[in-house]
Parts: sequence; C-alpha cells; structure tokens
Amino acid sequence: MNSALSVNARSGIELLLFRHPIAGVQQVKGTLELWDESIEAATVRELEEESGIPVKTISSTSILGQWESGFQNQQWHFVLCDGEEKALPDTWSHYTQDDGGHWFEFFWYELEGEPQWKAHPVFIEAISQIRQLLLTS
Repeated sequence: MNSALSVNARSGIELLLFRHPIAGVQQVKGTLELWDESIEAATVRELEEESGIPVKTISSTSILGQWESGFQNQQWHFVLCDGEEKALPDTWSHYTQDDGGHWFEFFWYELEGEPQWKAHPVFIEAISQIRQLLLTS
C-alpha cells in the first residue's frame, strides 16, 4: 500500500485528505502494480487517479517512511510529493473511476490540529504516523 503525501506549508504543515462518499475521510493511497517502476511512480500515479493532480506537475518525490498497519497485513509506504510553486486550492472535487466511480472532496488538514471529522481507525493511525515522521524530521 502506498500513500501519497502532498504537503502544503501555507500555515503550518498541511496534509492532503479527501472525503470518500462511503468510507469517510482518507488520504490518497493505492497498491503497487506490476507495471509500476517504483513505489514513488505508483504513488504519483495514484495521486493523479484519485485527486486529478497531473503527474507532470509533481517535481520530486521522496520516501518519508513505512508503517506496518496491522490491517489486512498491509505495509504502507509514505511518499512525499512536491509540486509546482503555485499552491493547490484549499478544496476541490474530483471524479475518480475507483470502485465504480465516486466524487472525492479534497481538503488540507493541518497536522498540528485535532481532526474534526471521522475516519476508519487505520487512517487515523496512518495520519498519526505521518505526523510523527514529518514533525520530527
């Protein structure tokens, strides 16, 4: 499982999240496919598929860390994705073909704040892991 971490530094460290219409708040994530050249390439592909952020706007990637989630034997790789100088909007919607097609509502979450939304416990713990990795690096 790969997790794309788009991080904004407008008013602190902000993580890109989205509201899934059925499953609640999540971060962009996906699976390494046989044709993916690397974990980073898979992450950028998933970022474009799920958020609509074009691959060509990602200028660099770096692996932040990994985490054994304890959920369905998933090992998560957290990958930082840096993009163009211009900031992404505060919020936006993107229609994805995932699971038969859904509208995902994207927003920025300031990592130092308390969540004001509900999410599956695995995502809450993943965000906690990301917070520790980002704020201590």
